[in-house]
Amino acid sequence: MPTAVAIPIELPAVPVPRRHPITVTEYFRMGETGVLDPQARVELIEGEIIDMPPIGAPHASKTNRLLDLLTAAVRGQAIVSVQNPVILGDLSAPEPDLALLRYRDDYYVQAHPRPDDILLLIEVADTSLVHDRNTKLP
Repeated sequence: MPTAVAIPIELPAVPVPRRHPITVTEYFRMGETGVLDPQARVELIEGEIIDMPPIGAPHASKTNRLLDLLTAAVRGQAIVSVQNPVILGDLSAPEPDLALLRYRDDYYVQAHPRPDDILLLIEVADTSLVHDRNTKLP
């Protein structure tokens, strides 16, 4: 019976396809130029654009209740920001349901808040708990 012999063949190196993470700068530029629909509910998390589900009534209600409580508690001492971006490095710009920010007279007109500006982030997770815990939180 004949014996099979394996003969190694060297193939030229081929680049492996890889993901191209979107930077915060690229992400906001995509919004400014219309690449992203202004009405789209998306966030940039670790270089990936994540589609977010529509906000349901229970979620909106909980967010509004928290907004009312926080605003009353920190008026004049901090800023309560609702579903607005915060910049967390070069690859993430999440939009937490509520963010408690260091008070600034200009209310962050020149740039979105960064980690040093953030006192507290709150996500209302009525349907997005797994995503919030496994993707956004880290």
